Amino acid sequence: MAVIERVAVTVFTTVTRSVVDGHGHRHPGPPREVREALLEITDSDGVTGRSSGPPETLRESMIQAHVRPVLVGQDPLERERLWHGLARRQRGAHGHLTDRLLSCVDQALWDLAGHRLGLPVWKLLGGARSKIKAYASTMCGDDIPGGLATFADYADFAKELVARGYRGIKLHTWMPPMPHGVELDIKACAAVREAVGPDVALMLDSNHWYSRTEALRLGRALDELGFAWYEEPMEEASVQSYKWLADQLATPILGPETSWGKHMARAEWIAAGACDILRVGVVGSGGVIPALKAVHTAESFGMGCEIHGNGSGALAVIGATLCGEWYERGLLHPHSDYDSPPPHLRSIVDPIDEEGNVTLPAGPGLGDDFDEEYLRARTVASW
Repeated sequence: MAVIERVAVTVFTTVTRSVVDGHGHRHPGPPREVREALLEITDSDGVTGRSSGPPETLRESMIQAHVRPVLVGQDPLERERLWHGLARRQRGAHGHLTDRLLSCVDQALWDLAGHRLGLPVWKLLGGARSKIKAYASTMCGDDIPGGLATFADYADFAKELVARGYRGIKLHTWMPPMPHGVELDIKACAAVREAVGPDVALMLDSNHWYSRTEALRLGRALDELGFAWYEEPMEEASVQSYKWLADQLATPILGPETSWGKHMARAEWIAAGACDILRVGVVGSGGVIPALKAVHTAESFGMGCEIHGNGSGALAVIGATLCGEWYERGLLHPHSDYDSPPPHLRSIVDPIDEEGNVTLPAGPGLGDDFDEEYLRARTVASW
């Protein structure tokens, strides 16, 4: 039996063409060098699984204190047991052992299993479908000329996205630190609906901090505009606020996006009647394992479950199940080239076809196409 022998993190430099504002929202920007990290888990037969994340997620202290003690010497195919072993250390780690680190480890173990067995992870997980409709998820509003600065900018970009093949578009409108408000959101949503017509699915991910009355006013406008869902207009810690909102709107409430608590928090949202469509992310909710648990919980209640975010982990869960309708492709912007990979990847994992579909990776593992030579040449630290 092969056992885990090595857990290693490599920090390398790469290039991004975006900037993040003080509130965490991403916008296009000039090329600049940033640091990323690659987690590698290798077994005694030399099979390696990989996942990437920010260096601050894959901190040396957490790898040494928690990840290695749980993994080294263990069967890498016993992913459920290893996930629980690591998750149970979170309480004693006092917030330092994050769900995002748990996700990186979990994804790397699934990638290892896929390479060991010669199968893509989505087939290991269930193999429900080989392609999925993608919706275009925009960046937030900005003040960039020709960007997403005006209602007309949103409308023009929406028409461009439909021409590329997208059958669904999710708007991220203006949010802090940009001037923002319900009336701006309503006008942007109305302009996009008028531009694309009634047959394109539209969704809104609005300001995370609206009050109940603001969220209700915006939601009633979305009812009139025929939106497919309404996402995170309020602080998600207040589950009762979302129940209150969902009870009054025809537009489905999608959630929770960022609420802490893995699949357990999602079960609480269902039980409270706080959402009409469940939301879970692989990266933010602790990995593939809890995301699958959330999907199956939603399925048990006859609800859809849409996966938050893009990337190979999201695709693996989507390909394994039939509970969600869409893959989130983005973030997209008139001045951003999503389809060109960053220099540390040889290709992107989610190319889109003319009909707006993404085909799931056919190769073993998660499907990320790392450029080995580039990584070796630009390594700046390892642990």
